[in-house]
Amino acid sequence: MRLKQNMGYVYIMPWILGFFIFTVAPLGFAFYIGLTEWDTFTSPTFVGLDNYTALFKDENFLKALWVTIRFAVISVPLGIATSLLIACLVNSKVRGVSFFRTALYLPAVVSGVSISLLWKWILDKDFGLINLVLSKFGIEPLGWLSDPHLVLPSYLMMVVWGAGGGMLTYLAGLQDIPSHLYEAAEIDGANMFQKFKTVTLPMLSPVIFYNLVMGIVGAMRKFSDAYIIGGAGNEGRFYMVYLYENAFNYLKMGYATAMGWILFVIILVLTLIVFKFSSAWVFYSSEVNKKTKKGK
Repeated sequence: MRLKQNMGYVYIMPWILGFFIFTVAPLGFAFYIGLTEWDTFTSPTFVGLDNYTALFKDENFLKALWVTIRFAVISVPLGIATSLLIACLVNSKVRGVSFFRTALYLPAVVSGVSISLLWKWILDKDFGLINLVLSKFGIEPLGWLSDPHLVLPSYLMMVVWGAGGGMLTYLAGLQDIPSHLYEAAEIDGANMFQKFKTVTLPMLSPVIFYNLVMGIVGAMRKFSDAYIIGGAGNEGRFYMVYLYENAFNYLKMGYATAMGWILFVIILVLTLIVFKFSSAWVFYSSEVNKKTKKGK
């Protein structure tokens, strides 16, 4: 018996070693670096909490944090609503629906850098596609990336355009909803909106919850398109972009690492809040089935 237990430890040892070498050790090193001043060329100098106190006096840091939070507050609900709407539209048995599902999902499989370069051209003031279309209606060219007031709407347009990526999970959830629930609602005289409100949304709430958490994490970690596209008045300098600049442009690794830990805490707190209140609106059919069996 003891030999079998020892063999079990032998089999899981590669994973344990990998976990400590590639996860625990880097986290410990990152925590230490956040307490130092380090340019990667010289030895780290311990400065305690100076990096963290300096961050909250840094106007650029506060601006980047505000830009990111503002984007997340708008883009996450917008992305969820758009993806759900698209999923409802393509959740039908009509000719050619497979083509539309594939076309709408394509942005999710294209390289983020390629998409960013494409949108940088689309949003260009002089040669961009959007201004070309607007000019046909007599509207003057708009500085989507040169006007600070239009930078956020530009990024939100990209969110709507890429909403097909989240469509897939909603589509799977829609097709998993039992048809007898809709039939029962029809018998009770429910119209399309009432069926959506009382059947579709409750049954899709676990999927919405998943996409909400992933959306928050993704919005707070926005980097690739923001780094390539940018935006006037620092409106396109998101949190991760400013972190990257400190780490690799200014070689302030300790400062950048401290930013990373602050972002980790922010995402952790937001996620815990969402989990805390999820019981009030997330519906799990398996739990209902268990309660029904116990009642019997």
